[in-house]
Amino acid sequence: MTPVSVTRGDSPVILGMPHTGTHVPDAIMAMLNPNGQALANTDWHLDQLYGGLLEGATLVRANFHRYVIDANRDPEGRSLYPGQNTTGLVPLTDFDGAPLWREEPDAAEIARRLEQWHRPYHTALSAEIDRVRELHGVAILWDCHSIRSVIPYLFDGTLPDLNIGTDNGRTCDPRVQATVNEICTASGRSTVLNGRFRGGWTTRHHGRPETGVHAIQMEMAYSAYLAAETPPWTYAPGTAAPMRAILGDCLTRLAALAPALATRA
Repeated sequence: MTPVSVTRGDSPVILGMPHTGTHVPDAIMAMLNPNGQALANTDWHLDQLYGGLLEGATLVRANFHRYVIDANRDPEGRSLYPGQNTTGLVPLTDFDGAPLWREEPDAAEIARRLEQWHRPYHTALSAEIDRVRELHGVAILWDCHSIRSVIPYLFDGTLPDLNIGTDNGRTCDPRVQATVNEICTASGRSTVLNGRFRGGWTTRHHGRPETGVHAIQMEMAYSAYLAAETPPWTYAPGTAAPMRAILGDCLTRLAALAPALATRA
């Protein structure tokens, strides 16, 4: 299994999917306990949700599961949200705080996974960002995520349907943030800008608007597009349809905005 799959397009928009993969090598699967082997904390069916929404969009997708190593975490292991519950570079617990491992990986094992899985994903993503920026003078990275809407271990209450993250405006031009927030808010679906999820390591690392690279994270609630937030995590086309319309509008508007953003670093 290759660590990453890339589908190249000629649009200025790149879709990143670090958490949709479900591949776990046999040796690592044997280290997980039954809770870990269920692979519950997956961004289920995002490839289907986003499929065909923007012609020419490039897709960079991690094929490995986040329990192998989390492609959206700082490779140095620094927390994205200091002082708050979260999961690490190699998660030791699930989103409910329950252990995942029979045998927790040691530092040497984590270093191996970093080289074999995490680094290839970001190398591929960086290469596509450079290619798209060369084509258009700008690259817009849309980092695709989803999660259960109720997880007391991570946040209070119920998560909005649409959670926009730009690290408080640092990872993109203000026009990118404003465009997405305007569309999502006008849709009538519950929306928050830089709330509990203000952008993971991917968005914060790659988003450099001063160099023509604009990154924005979209964290969606499972309830906005799945039949239920429990196994077997079934995709619900009828539920997903209005969300696809919103996402498609966002991506189309961002692609149209690209010429105004274009700059040569």
